[in-house]
Amino acid sequence: MAITSIFVNLPVADVRASTAFYEAVGASVNPDFSDETSTSLVLSGAVYIQIMNHEKFASFTKQPIAADGIEVINALGVESRDEVDRIAGAALVAGGTETHETKDIGWMYGRAFADLDGHHWEVMFMDEAAMAEAFAAEAG
Repeated sequence: MAITSIFVNLPVADVRASTAFYEAVGASVNPDFSDETSTSLVLSGAVYIQIMNHEKFASFTKQPIAADGIEVINALGVESRDEVDRIAGAALVAGGTETHETKDIGWMYGRAFADLDGHHWEVMFMDEAAMAEAFAAEAG
């Protein structure tokens, strides 16, 4: 398995206050994936945190957000669509459950599952060249 990065998604009550907190501990903001509902924070070249208000976080899962603040969606970036399907397929065969339908927006492809204890994981492939083209087309 060739995992290239990890994206930790967290529900927060106040995106602005949480952004300031993570910046204070050393994260930098990626404005390309940030808005009033969510902030992308870079911890290193391969480790990212995406903080989201509860409404946006809820759009990524059919499960309720944990009332005690423990719920997270752990996302693993891989090198191909085939690797997404291989990992998600293996999880389901091993007893995991699908937690969200497959998402394919052209430049990004992903699948989601819960492990045996209900911990939510997403595996995704992003075609960065296609993403840049899509964003450039939107901007221009």
